[in-house]
Amino acid sequence: MDTESMKNIPEQQQEWPGHTAGMDPQPDHGETSYTGRDRLVGKKALITGGDSGIGRATAIAFAKEGADVAIVYLPQEQQDAEETRNQVQQAGRTCVLIAADLRTEDACRQVAEEAINGLGSLDVLINNAGFQMAQDSLTDISEEQLHRTFATNVFPLFLLTKALLPHLKEGSSVINCTSIQAFEPSETLLDYASTKAAINNATVNLAAELGPQGIRVNAVAPGPIWTPLQPATQPPKKVEGFGSGTPLGRAGQPIEVATAFVYLASDEASYVSGTVLGVTGGKPVF
Repeated sequence: MDTESMKNIPEQQQEWPGHTAGMDPQPDHGETSYTGRDRLVGKKALITGGDSGIGRATAIAFAKEGADVAIVYLPQEQQDAEETRNQVQQAGRTCVLIAADLRTEDACRQVAEEAINGLGSLDVLINNAGFQMAQDSLTDISEEQLHRTFATNVFPLFLLTKALLPHLKEGSSVINCTSIQAFEPSETLLDYASTKAAINNATVNLAAELGPQGIRVNAVAPGPIWTPLQPATQPPKKVEGFGSGTPLGRAGQPIEVATAFVYLASDEASYVSGTVLGVTGGKPVF
């Protein structure tokens, strides 16, 4: 795995939602660096935001561990989604593509139906899709941005989980993607950081509610991870040196976060529920 290049990320910018091909350096999703160990054999997972970044790396890692996956992505991310499917298929597993905007209950119900139809059943739901857009102050955050941030980051956690609940059986797992921003918020990401704090709370509450059914609910809190979201939502100067302020002195690779999702989805984590697992390069998550 190339971690040295993560110490010197150059200034750059993309239009939202960003694409993997335009990133410098190219992120590592585990295409060649990750080796599966049969930890998820026979499992079926739905991953939102699965076209690129953490979602792609998680889909690839799950496939290499023996799982079939369905990924959800925005229609304008089709190219990245097809590359994710290609990588999953190279690992010998099935990848169902579902293009959808998850901000409404109808969309979440449709995605749930397509995922079940495509995979046959479901063992793992990963609520990973997210939106952020850096702004200098509260007065720069428009009503439209506020709605998009909360409707993308928080609403599907409730709506998609609810839609899939009849299909989740004992031993199933729901894993949410929160952030270091919930614990150490950046002033320029006020609305985004607020959604991540909400996700932490929802994770703990859902773990309490679904525990009696044998369904585990956890969250992964990434730190600064090199994904298309960064050059597409941050000013170029903020992207330069991205992640250098962590104790490890660099940004993380997407595959370094995917390993946390693998663990929480696996039977190795059978007694782990209601927790937030930090993958932050040394920044505290408490």
